[in-house]
Formats: sequence, structure tokens, C-alpha cells
Amino acid sequence: MGEEAGEELRSRVQLRSCASLIRQQQEARRRRWARERAGGTGPGMAAGGAKKEDSSEALDLKNQSWWRKLFGPSSGSSAEKYNVTTQLVIGGVTGWCTGFIFQKVGKLAATAVGGGFFLLQVANHTGYIKVNWKLVEQDVNKAKEQLKFHGSGSKLTPEAKSRIDEVITFLKKNVILTGGFAGGFLLGMSS
Repeated sequence: MGEEAGEELRSRVQLRSCASLIRQQQEARRRRWARERAGGTGPGMAAGGAKKEDSSEALDLKNQSWWRKLFGPSSGSSAEKYNVTTQLVIGGVTGWCTGFIFQKVGKLAATAVGGGFFLLQVANHTGYIKVNWKLVEQDVNKAKEQLKFHGSGSKLTPEAKSRIDEVITFLKKNVILTGGFAGGFLLGMSS
């Protein structure tokens, strides 16, 4: 019991020190802002009205008040912001919606392709159209050869590799959300 109390006390001290550090940084920003306004220059402007060279403060969006209001204090991955139950619910609901839409669109596409093929066969059989099957066979063989040629040496472009890396990083950071989405997707496809 004594060790747990000691750990809790240490974590409280660390939280207080972090909070005081944040308050000190905010106060320093306020003072700097007030000095710039009193000197007749706007934020990010030097005394002569020229732009400052230091642009690191402008790029630090997470410390801007509007950013915190819009995205909350922690705008990292969902694993940092939400508990496990919330992540599973969000992933499951979005997955179910996506799966349900995929199911409906898939049925519609299959019906359209199958119905079109059926109508073409009926039209061919009744004599409305004539299909040159030898020409169709030649075209199919050409397409097969092109697929074999392009499929044998498929190298990913750097853009595709970077996108794949981004997706993998997202999936690793949001495993619970991704699992909920996959489960919801399967349920949506089956409903």
C-alpha cells in the first residue's frame, strides 16, 4: 500500500510540474505578444516591419489556442484520445456502415453486369447482333499477354510506397479502432 501511495504522489508531482511548465510557456508567449504590440509591431514582425526569420513558432499548430479548441488538447492518434470501448464503437459503427454500402453497391453492380451480359446473349441468339468470336478471342489473348508483361516486373513508385507506409503506421497506432472497423465491416457485409 505504501509503494502505491508513493507512486501516486510521484505521478501527481510530475503532472504538476508539467502543468506549471505549460503555464510558464503560455505566460512567456503572452509577455512576448504584449511587448510586440507595445512596440508597434505585430506578431511575427520585426521592429522595422519586416518579417522575422524565426518561423518555428508559426508552424507549431498544436500549441495554438484555436487548434486546441478545434481538435482538443491531444490531437494525436485515436488511441491517445479515446478509451478502448469508444474506439471499438466508433470502428464498429463506421465499419458496419461501410460494409452495408459495399454490399448494396456490389449487388447492384453484379446485377447490372449480369443483366447486360444476359441481354447481349439474347440479342446475339435472336440475330439482332453478330459477335465475331475469333476477334474477341484474339483481343482476350492480347490482354492476357499485356497483363503477364506488366505483372512480372511490377515495382511500386515512391509515392505508392510512402502511402502504404502511412497506412501501415495508422493501422499500427490505431489497432483497436481498426479491429472494430474490420468486425463492423464483416457484420455490415452479412446484414
